[in-house]
Amino acid sequence: MTIKKQAMNAFSELQPLSGSFPSNRKQALAETLRQRVLLMHLAPGACIDEVALCEAFGLSRSPVRELLRQLATEGYIELEANKPPRAAFMDQGAFLGFFQAAPLIYTASIQLAASQALPDGLHRLKAIHRDLNRATEQRDAARHLMLNNAFHLQIGYMAHNDYLLPSLRRLLIDHARLSSLADANPGADDAQVGRRLAYEHYESMIGALERRDAEAAGVLMREYFERSRHRLATFALPRIFTATGAV
Repeated sequence: MTIKKQAMNAFSELQPLSGSFPSNRKQALAETLRQRVLLMHLAPGACIDEVALCEAFGLSRSPVRELLRQLATEGYIELEANKPPRAAFMDQGAFLGFFQAAPLIYTASIQLAASQALPDGLHRLKAIHRDLNRATEQRDAARHLMLNNAFHLQIGYMAHNDYLLPSLRRLLIDHARLSSLADANPGADDAQVGRRLAYEHYESMIGALERRDAEAAGVLMREYFERSRHRLATFALPRIFTATGAV
């Protein structure tokens, strides 16, 4: 089997948001690792085998290590001297920190975005929103989760704040992982209903952004997060301490 085929096989479990396999092998590896972390295919604290990644994606150790350092900066993985890289840990402390910070960061992001919303940013946000609807109709939970992440990240880009964006990026990693855990809980309620409600709520957010109504946008974002809070606390927390895995 060729290196290219090995890389594509490793990546075939997940679908990039662009809809195609990245032609750049380093980019393909980056997207694969990000999605595996977000979708909990790579559990918190799981070891990452650098040699296996090099072989699967046809890369030398140098670009792989460079990429791992980048992903560590973004908050996806953790690096320690003389230890293998690991997916970012997520324990009870992180869980509590998430719920303290999330409403503040989400609300600040959308209010700043509303105060300076531009047509290009809104156009991209609407495109993601349409893709979310298709993912919901197709019952594609993994793609919906990735697009949900992209929706909030696009709001962060529209806020144009270099201090807020890194915090939002880190927040979105754990929000996606908590959502993955909640969806995997056998006792969880119908996630499909929640996805439809989120789609409708996002439509209202887009309307507030178009009107540049920062107050209304902030209220909508807080309502969205409060709706998520109970489900995540109920169905994700019990699984945090039992999730394991490796790549």
